[in-house]
Amino acid sequence: MKQLMTIFCIALFSLTLFAGCNEDKPAPTTEAAKPSAQAAPAAAESAPGKTGKVLETMDAAGYTYIQVDTGSEKIWVAAPQFAVKVDDDVVIPEGMPMPDYHSKTLDRTFDVVYFVPSVLVGGAESLTGDMPASHPPMTGGGKTVVETTDVDLSGITAAEGGQTVADIFAKKAELAGKPVKVRGKVVKFSPGIMGKNWIHLQDGTGETGANDLTVTTDATAEKGDTVTINGVLVIDKDFGYGYAYDVIVEDAEVAAE
Repeated sequence: MKQLMTIFCIALFSLTLFAGCNEDKPAPTTEAAKPSAQAAPAAAESAPGKTGKVLETMDAAGYTYIQVDTGSEKIWVAAPQFAVKVDDDVVIPEGMPMPDYHSKTLDRTFDVVYFVPSVLVGGAESLTGDMPASHPPMTGGGKTVVETTDVDLSGITAAEGGQTVADIFAKKAELAGKPVKVRGKVVKFSPGIMGKNWIHLQDGTGETGANDLTVTTDATAEKGDTVTINGVLVIDKDFGYGYAYDVIVEDAEVAAE
């Protein structure tokens, strides 16, 4: 605990020094830009991130991957390659979650990897450059949907007084900001991303691109479950870093059958 507090103090001192010496921050830009080591302290100042101990580390294709035990969870973090070893204490800034991230070099798919521009290792910041050129886009209007599924969607009926997935997309302007109720099957479940669990719901209705409803919730579910969700519909939601949704139901209640 004493060592961890030391790390926090060093990190805080570094951020304060940076703020005092570099008040001329670059103006915002709408063009896609890769995060750099110079931006890391400012990002950490506005979003403190997490601390923990390194359980596993590996280098691949210009990245260093570390599995970190924060005391409450174990997460994977990746940054441009830096020196670190097992049992090191680290401070990591807030990063963008990349669900189902596949590393070709490691031939491994991670449930979630948080990509960050730099990491504090034992109180010393890992000075790095930009993300490797092969890094997937982290800015711009990408979409995250399940285009194909092996879940059987036959025989699903709409919830009483509710809507189908096709209805949600077709009437999104009319339903925006209002409670919706949809019955369908879970085709994908991703826990603990940006503090929420994520469900992709389909019911067999809607054309490609308008047949997959994204839902955030505190509830849990499993692929193949038949559920009814209740929540508020939000349209044109852009989380940044390539995560944009035409429609999304946020903070939904989920009832499994």
